[in-house]
Amino acid sequence: MVFSSLLFLFYFLPAVILIYFIIPGKFKNFWLLVASLFFYAWGEPVYALLMIAVILLNYFHGLLIQRLKNSGRLKTARFALVLCVALNLGALGFFKYADFIIRNINHIPGISIPLVGVALPIGVSFFTFQALSYTIDVYRGDVNAQNNLVAFGTFVALFPQLIAGPIIQYKTIDQQLIHREHSFDKFGDGVRRFIVGLAKKVLIANTVGELWSNISGAGGSPLPVVTAWIGILAFTFQIYFDFSGYSDMAIGLGKMFGFEFLENFDYPYMSKSITEFWRRWHISLGTWFRDYVYIPLGGNRKGLPKQIRNILIVWLLTGIWHGASWNFVVWGIYFGILLMVEKLFLLRVLERLPAAVSRIYTMLIVIISWAIFAFDKLSDGISYIGWMFGASGILFDSKSIYLLLTNFVLLLIGCIGSTDYPKRLVSKLESRLGKSPKISTCGACAILFIIAILCVAYLVDASYNPFLYFRF
Repeated sequence: MVFSSLLFLFYFLPAVILIYFIIPGKFKNFWLLVASLFFYAWGEPVYALLMIAVILLNYFHGLLIQRLKNSGRLKTARFALVLCVALNLGALGFFKYADFIIRNINHIPGISIPLVGVALPIGVSFFTFQALSYTIDVYRGDVNAQNNLVAFGTFVALFPQLIAGPIIQYKTIDQQLIHREHSFDKFGDGVRRFIVGLAKKVLIANTVGELWSNISGAGGSPLPVVTAWIGILAFTFQIYFDFSGYSDMAIGLGKMFGFEFLENFDYPYMSKSITEFWRRWHISLGTWFRDYVYIPLGGNRKGLPKQIRNILIVWLLTGIWHGASWNFVVWGIYFGILLMVEKLFLLRVLERLPAAVSRIYTMLIVIISWAIFAFDKLSDGISYIGWMFGASGILFDSKSIYLLLTNFVLLLIGCIGSTDYPKRLVSKLESRLGKSPKISTCGACAILFIIAILCVAYLVDASYNPFLYFRF
């Protein structure tokens, strides 16, 4: 079940909201936990058992670790933490990486190991990292172990951000699990944020996604330069509006139920360096790796050589986190090397350049990275990059011109929509209408209603409606 589906919008969500606000406060977390497990089990019921296992594993280890620390048995507490981390990562590795490892081993002459052949549980990388953040924070003493199993289960399984984040660290939400405020204003703000995210996903991401699918699925034939660039620009906008749209919907749903989730995107395509880009893109993942990998390795405290080593380790792991294929490994190393170069000298150069030049540099680097990221096979991504820079020997053809003319407005919308210009425009309109709050409120509601109707109209007849980050 996905947020951008009629089943979710007209059946699941209204039922969950209705019951949530009818039942007494002490049962609200229990209802959210039940609804979240049902939501997760909808696609593949057996994997709800994996979710329950992750909840129980980290819940009891959290209690055990705190009890051991309180009794002064620090070495045993550390062993319990290592065991818990190993079990979590072991389960993640089995479901996500087992077949990838076996396929590579099978390249050795004389070896033929049968593949495991298990389907990847949706969102497993997200909820595994989320659960691990709790157990590690308990060991560090940053939070107290949660005694209430229902509250902890709600934290791990909460359906608004279960499938594709944001990755919520327990310490940012622990108090909200016990007490959170509900109000009409907060609920209305959540609805507004959800509709904005739905529009980004349905009206923009899906549309440019179809363009990308048509171009990338051309059967491997060499593409003219112009066609290749139209395609990769389409994917560049698809992945942004798809993922940031999901994050907007998740944050909006959280508000409807009284939660405040941290932001996950901050207009990353406006960045003036790759370092800045990764402070603005998938913020929750970057924060997780910073807090639980980069800083424990020493961060930037032990000299430049070790800092560079730590950056490369983090980005190798970031690539692996995204998927079990060599293109993700190369993608992670690609960014690790670029961040290392920026750390060594390039950031100082970029700071002296005009902002437009720095932004063009950043977007060129990011667009090339998406060509690596977009394909299942590394060789396909490398071939596509070659076509972008003329390897086909064809600059453009009649199809290139047709694609450019018929999709220019769509790509322009993607370009403008990925900046903060629409937000600044809305702020100006609100300030001008501030003296007439009724007009401002009615106008905003009317616009949101029209957008919602357009989204539903699209979904009624939609055949293309994926979420790119579900596979992670």
